[in-house]
Amino acid sequence: MFSQVKQDIEVIFERDPAAKSVLEVILNYPGLHAVLIHRFTHKLHKKGFFVLARFISQISRWLTGIEIHPGAKIGKGLFIDHGMGVVIGETAEVGDNVTLYQGVTLGGTGKEKGKRHPTIGDNAVVSTGAKVLGSITIGNNVKIGAGSVVLRNVPDNCTVVGVPGKIVIREGKRLSDMTISDIDLQHGNLPDPVQEMILCMQRKIDRLELRISEMEETKHVHQNL
Repeated sequence: MFSQVKQDIEVIFERDPAAKSVLEVILNYPGLHAVLIHRFTHKLHKKGFFVLARFISQISRWLTGIEIHPGAKIGKGLFIDHGMGVVIGETAEVGDNVTLYQGVTLGGTGKEKGKRHPTIGDNAVVSTGAKVLGSITIGNNVKIGAGSVVLRNVPDNCTVVGVPGKIVIREGKRLSDMTISDIDLQHGNLPDPVQEMILCMQRKIDRLELRISEMEETKHVHQNL
């Protein structure tokens, strides 16, 4: 148990440059508190103490602003940065070394029973306000942009942005041998597919205007002959 706590604290130092001391992390990081409490409630849930586990998880939600259902499966090295508004559903599965920012939802859709929440692969980064919904699988080393809504499976080594989420980068470099310290947390400078489409349309308009201008010049020359 203590080794797990030690690892959870080390993860924060790996990914948050604002962390100054172990005491600061223990006292002031609600993401750490939520993860530690979840590990306890998950054990209760597995042993059949469903009501008690859920009750403790609701106390944790009230204290931290982070709601993790006791039934959710959390891997090693989960880092919840700030965390206010994070929701992880009952059948969600989160892999190793995953980073979640504030406002992230790993939610279900509909009233179906069984697996109805997403599975997040190892080394994934889910940015602020992103929603990953339904029984879908997000691959390893995936980066999901802020505010995105992901409703379909995402393969390994992809970057997803937009509503609904679309893959804008696939098979990026230096992902195959990624370690904890290699996880790319630069989620504030992601591709903007809307802006790219506007630029593409502008280029087409420029070409059309040039073509029309050439045709008008040709017509004017013919008229003068």
